[in-house]
Formats: sequence, structure tokens, C-alpha cells
Amino acid sequence: QERLAESGGGLVQAGGAMELSCAVSTRTFINYGIGWFRQAPGKEREFIAAISWDGLRTNYADSIKGRFTISRNADKTTVDLQMNNLQPEDTAVYFCAADLWGTATVRPHDYEQWGQGTQVTVSP
Repeated sequence: QERLAESGGGLVQAGGAMELSCAVSTRTFINYGIGWFRQAPGKEREFIAAISWDGLRTNYADSIKGRFTISRNADKTTVDLQMNNLQPEDTAVYFCAADLWGTATVRPHDYEQWGQGTQVTVSP
């Protein structure tokens, strides 16, 4: 049974927008923070955005600051990543992850559980 599941990836042209969704099992991850990360071939896993357990605090990587927005719904079952003005360098597999501290940490090793990932491809 999946506890984190990403969806919404696909192919988009440069300059376009895409929204990713992370389905969260609140039975398991209630009051957990949720982060978004991405990994491209030949590159290390990269922090993108994170949101605290209550949705009141967010952190963003400089590489996407001003273009991406992270949010979660009221019952904390879904965390979304709205991506605007996508560029080819944004092409990667995008993962959501949960951390028990719930503080929107930017460090990958602080996260205890990871989803399967969804592919985002941005054509030039």
C-alpha cells in the first residue's frame, strides 16, 4: 500500500506550466512535513520545495524560487507543486517525501519516506 504517491508529470514546452500532486496517507504521516525533490541523470538529488505539517511554513530552492509554489489542502491529504515558466533544466524525476519533524526541512537525509517519483520533461 502506497503512503506517498506523485502524479501530474509529463511533457511540457519551455515556458509552460505543470502541477504535480503528492497524495499523502494522513493515517501514517499526519503532522509530517512534505518536501519535493528532483533528480536528473548525472546529477545529485536536489531539494526543490518543502511545506510544514500545518502548511504555514515553506522553503524553496534558489533554482526555482519565484517559479514554483508548494501548497497542501486543508485535511493534509494532498501536497501540490505548481511549476510555472518551466525550462529544459527542470527536466527530472520529481519525488515527494515526508519527514516526522514537520518543519519543512531542506535536507534530503531528514526525510524518512519517499514516493516513487513522476517524470517531468521540458522540451526546448
